[in-house]
Amino acid sequence: MNIKDAHITVMVTDLDRSVSFYESIGFSTKQRWGNHYAELTAPGLSIGLHPTESVNPNERNISIGLTTDNFENVAKDLDTLNVQYNLRNEEGGNFIEFSDPDGNPIYFIKPKW
Repeated sequence: MNIKDAHITVMVTDLDRSVSFYESIGFSTKQRWGNHYAELTAPGLSIGLHPTESVNPNERNISIGLTTDNFENVAKDLDTLNVQYNLRNEEGGNFIEFSDPDGNPIYFIKPKW
């Protein structure tokens, strides 16, 4: 697998409030897709903010997102590594979701934008 880009996605309850907060501490908004998702950057770090109805401190509210030039081969590579994954298709793109050995969520996305 060849990783092209990576970011951390943070689940938030109020996208506008969270974008304002991250901008106030030095992040810049790179791109925003309405109330669905916002990508912010700081030197050496890219984060995505994704709205959700509630954030539970006892649940995983952060995931690692990756893109690749060869999305179609990611599932084959994960099969070779015996990594279980789920496929998901939604408005923002196609996803291959899996977890690291400690259960931390990771996904590859083929964005539709």
